[in-house]
Amino acid sequence: MIDGYTVVDAHVHAPRLSTLKPAWLEWAERFSGPHDWRSAYDAEGNVVPARLDALFEAEGVDRALLFCEYSPRATGIQPIEDNLPLVAENPTRFRLVANVNPYLHHPVAAEVERQLDLGAVALKIHPVHGAFSPGDKELYAAYHVCAERGVPVIIHSGTSSFPGARASFGNPELMADVVEDFPSVQFVFAHGGRGWWYDVAAFLALARDNVWLDLSGLPPRKLPEYYARFDFTRLAGRFVFGTDWPGVPGAARNVRALLELGLPDAVVRDVLSGNAAKLYPGLGI
Repeated sequence: MIDGYTVVDAHVHAPRLSTLKPAWLEWAERFSGPHDWRSAYDAEGNVVPARLDALFEAEGVDRALLFCEYSPRATGIQPIEDNLPLVAENPTRFRLVANVNPYLHHPVAAEVERQLDLGAVALKIHPVHGAFSPGDKELYAAYHVCAERGVPVIIHSGTSSFPGARASFGNPELMADVVEDFPSVQFVFAHGGRGWWYDVAAFLALARDNVWLDLSGLPPRKLPEYYARFDFTRLAGRFVFGTDWPGVPGAARNVRALLELGLPDAVVRDVLSGNAAKLYPGLGI
């Protein structure tokens, strides 16, 4: 907990460093600031589960969703299996998130099923790093699986600075048909339309009961500026806290910056954990 608030970090990357391209390491160093994320790793660049658990405990994070990624053109391949020891270390704090890339996984539904069977509580789609449209009909098979299993889908929504990324596929408008075609699936727009599409992402979150905005990678103090065209308190009811760890100066620092925005206490509690508890099965909050 942080200052009496239960905290779910719904957007965490803790990969083996050997699986990553150099640009990822440069990004982590640039945006982590004083946060000593490297202390969770050994000299070979492997995550030490007990160290990561202790670091998140010290930061006040009660639950953390661990992302994998299959994006060879942008960051590399960080398989979901690499995160299994972290969940084994502390199955209360850590949860898996699945990821598929239609250029690598066929049939895509079978791979979604496989990763969900490993214990994943959500499916992440990264169209910007994979260079594909999230509205592609081939991905409908993945969305059907999530509908059947009651699992939310996290979509990278917005720009990315990594070489090989294709920002055009981060346009939230590409999801307009999908969120209508799958009304029972909860869609979380990671990064909230970062860059050019804050308005589009916010409009969809307010217009559709199955659209949410993940705050990862967004400085909390800037949120009222990014979403200046909207009723900020109402929109905040659709926020899900996440950091994009390790590219953050610490979860506690971001939480306290969020507290300074003056949102009602009930809204803050939903942002930090309540909305995640509604979305992601089995968090036990």
